[in-house]
Amino acid sequence: MDDIERAAQIIAAAGYVTALTGAGMSVESGIPPFRGPGGLWTKYGEPPMNGYQRFLADPKAAWEDRLSPRGPMRELWETLRRAEPNPGHQALVRLEIIGVLRCLITQNIDDLHRRAGSESLAEIHGNATLIRCVDCVRRFRQPEITLDVLPPRCPSCGGILKSDTVSFGEPIPPDVLARCFEEAERSDCMIVAGTSATVYPAAQFPIDVRQRGGHLIEVNLYESELTPACSVSLRGPSASVLPELVERVVHLVKQ
Repeated sequence: MDDIERAAQIIAAAGYVTALTGAGMSVESGIPPFRGPGGLWTKYGEPPMNGYQRFLADPKAAWEDRLSPRGPMRELWETLRRAEPNPGHQALVRLEIIGVLRCLITQNIDDLHRRAGSESLAEIHGNATLIRCVDCVRRFRQPEITLDVLPPRCPSCGGILKSDTVSFGEPIPPDVLARCFEEAERSDCMIVAGTSATVYPAAQFPIDVRQRGGHLIEVNLYESELTPACSVSLRGPSASVLPELVERVVHLVKQ
């Protein structure tokens, strides 16, 4: 039995399957990573670590920068506009449609999982296409919000609006963080794809699953710190590995 078949059997037999995805999946859609070779911060330098505090100190200036981005942010926004979901994103949607994948936790801000069709989705670092109130945490699509006056205000509570993406120094929004921990608590199998799972709090979720005796299925180009804890580690691009893995799960579920 090969590794993909073993992983498929574990997933098909599990009672509550979740997934955690990271930047590796975005890179396969042409979005540069932040760190490492070709990374935006490698190219332009690390951004300020107090981004949220700077936003709160002058939200008008922060919005002006967002609407007229320069340097790394301009490159990121242009890349996000061009990017399309890849077969890895679509494979996870298929796993959700057949009732196997219960929740997808992503560290990515690119909206690609949502655009691919994922519905049970927790975007722990936010979504670059959404706007969020810093007070009531309600989220809006940009066309719903007028930007005639900066900073824009929440139509619900009057609080200041900012990008939904989580800035350095900003707490993870409590609604999405609570959901992630709840889903990980229920999970007896987690697929970890395109991430080395070293950034907290997201890195805690697979650890929690494993400590409770659950299975971890890793899909990554390289070995990671999580690899020794995984029941199966599949090497290769998620855009090619995940479709094959899901195809085998579908076959097992239909038997």
